[in-house]
Amino acid sequence: MIIDLQNFQTITLDSSNIAKVGGGVRLGNLAQAIYNQAQRALPHGTCPGVGVGGHATHGGYGYSSRAWGLTLDTIVGLDVVLANGSYIYTTPTAYPDIYYALRGAADSFGIVTAFYLQTVPAPSTVINWSFSIPNIFSSAATSAAALMHIQAFAQNASVVDRKLGMGMYMDGYGFSISGTYFGSLADYNAKIKPELLRTLPPPTASTATSMTWLQSLTALANGQPLQQPTTGYDQHDSFFAKSLVVPSSSPLTLATWTAYFDHMVRNGVNAANPWFSIINLYGGPDSQINAKPVSFSAYSDRSALWVIQHYGFTGNTAAPFPAAIIPFVQALSNSITNAQPGTVFSGYSNYVDPTLTPQQAHAAYYDAATYSRLVGIKERVDPGKVFWNPQAVGT
Repeated sequence: MIIDLQNFQTITLDSSNIAKVGGGVRLGNLAQAIYNQAQRALPHGTCPGVGVGGHATHGGYGYSSRAWGLTLDTIVGLDVVLANGSYIYTTPTAYPDIYYALRGAADSFGIVTAFYLQTVPAPSTVINWSFSIPNIFSSAATSAAALMHIQAFAQNASVVDRKLGMGMYMDGYGFSISGTYFGSLADYNAKIKPELLRTLPPPTASTATSMTWLQSLTALANGQPLQQPTTGYDQHDSFFAKSLVVPSSSPLTLATWTAYFDHMVRNGVNAANPWFSIINLYGGPDSQINAKPVSFSAYSDRSALWVIQHYGFTGNTAAPFPAAIIPFVQALSNSITNAQPGTVFSGYSNYVDPTLTPQQAHAAYYDAATYSRLVGIKERVDPGKVFWNPQAVGT
């Protein structure tokens, strides 16, 4: 059974600037509404058509997350329908176990009809910046050297603090680094830019523009408007994705970056099907994602350095899914894990990997103590497993 929440479109702010947000709201509409009502903002992803439900209950990363945390971290209450049909309002003090479980594993526990999210003042200006770096796929050695420098930059507390959001994109043809900066353009040009570009090949294109908050979000949406249809939404993709969470305690080594890009250079430059990899900075100095303890919620990754998404897709959603995409994407992830066997990598549950067994998924998405607590809550509030999927808690 699929429950359609598209009619749950409430977006209102109270006197404490807590936004009540219906379970069917999309991120672009949410950002536009809270800004229009009171110049408020939230940390969230860059795709305006993504729904708030899964995004907020399993993480919710955006470039502002290093400053403000994940979308999940802003949840102060939820209206939820439980397996027994009861409808409750849960907070840190009202049904606290359910509040805990919904923030990281909601798919296994209930249907959230409304979120209560603590907003922050929208910044008056944001620096949106990007660089296109050439010759990254000329050799694995060139690529690995560049990534080692970028990784060192990301961990440099004399340069990086919570004001910087950053990610990398690569697809076998191009390589770019982009993000936002919650400081002045002068500070960005004096501190961030020169240290990031030091030792990298000179960029073929670069931008650094001071924008308003909504202008920044619109620019990050890659041509999509923030305002999305509330009914009849029909944007779809046919894809396979895997994720890797790289712990701050075990940054990727030169040998690992080399193995990773060796696979790309040999197999990804002229791949039969389109693909891309996104590597987002979650950790680094002053990250507010990692400021929360693991016990704060059922979202376990509070010590990540990078979160990597590998994504293979086809432009023809009506056609059979090309079989070659899955092993190619799996090999991208394996090139990292095989090169660094002593590191315990985890996964990001908002990038669902259907090839994982239930046991593999539970181990990837939750630490042992979190999962044990979730199983206990599941046994109490949903013993009949009304809320089930192939990787659900307790499966």
